[in-house]
Amino acid sequence: MLMTEKKPPLTIRLCQPRGFCAGVDRAIQIVVLALKKYGAPVYVRHEIVHNRYVVEGLQSLGAVFIEELSEIPAGHRQSPVVFSAHGVPKSVPADAEARNLFYLDATCPLVSKVHKQAMRHQRLGRHVLLIGHAGHPEVIGTMGQLPEGAVTLIETEADAARFVATDPAALGFVTQTTLSVEDTAGIIRALQERFPELHAAAAESICYATTNRQEAVKETAPGADLFLIVGAPNSSNSRRLVEVAERAGAKMSLLVQRASEIPWDDIAEISTLGLSAGASAPEIIVDEIIDAFRQRFDVTIDLAVTATETEDFPVMRVLRDVELTAADMAFVNGAA
Repeated sequence: MLMTEKKPPLTIRLCQPRGFCAGVDRAIQIVVLALKKYGAPVYVRHEIVHNRYVVEGLQSLGAVFIEELSEIPAGHRQSPVVFSAHGVPKSVPADAEARNLFYLDATCPLVSKVHKQAMRHQRLGRHVLLIGHAGHPEVIGTMGQLPEGAVTLIETEADAARFVATDPAALGFVTQTTLSVEDTAGIIRALQERFPELHAAAAESICYATTNRQEAVKETAPGADLFLIVGAPNSSNSRRLVEVAERAGAKMSLLVQRASEIPWDDIAEISTLGLSAGASAPEIIVDEIIDAFRQRFDVTIDLAVTATETEDFPVMRVLRDVELTAADMAFVNGAA
């Protein structure tokens, strides 16, 4: 009788919350519902969220991803165009209106809140300091809410040290929603030391989902032989989770998009794995990765619950007459 080789034991500390936040879920739902209501093609300006699997899933349903509105063929100008969850400069909806395009703005409500906070600072006569990463679409969108020269981007504490204020008493700051909580706090402290009259935003800019996912990783990372974050290389919040895991005590932390990217030869001796997912990473890939570990290890799941999220952002009124079923979202959520 053949004896099957015994699998080594592995405890997976599975973070909860993880994966999709309410803003990402809403943005994907908007594209799916637009496809159901209006039919293909539905154009999407920029990746709706920063995840290749999600983008390819929506493409298979009939979404067409573009970077500029000029890419929409003249014959398709009656088709909807969706703006991504990251937000867009004011010039984009203005351009859409000039082209007589029908657009649906899937900007996350928490990003829209940052836009409003930046505009409030400016309305009160303050120069706006935006803490964020250059080139990120959310930063481009936030800076694009205000006139040229009204915003200065601060990426690091060194930037905070170099910034020269025309009027130190008339400064206000906002932040990108997906930053490292610790890094951002350091930058804010550096600015406040130099400019004691610096005005904070009316509410916290870093979103609840970013904070919750970082806290969950921070609590589960100590003692982990490996910490995997499911997410895309261009996902700011996912990359921050990798950094948080390393700082909090994981021996190694990696960002992976799919199970196929796991470096099995390098992790043969692990006994404790931390696992989380960025806010734009679908649960179906988390399941895929757990299954891949089950094939190689005798897995025990330790669910590490650090917060309960109840946020739910409804889609815009024009799409609320369309039924959204579990089957419609199975490509990201898995089978019910």
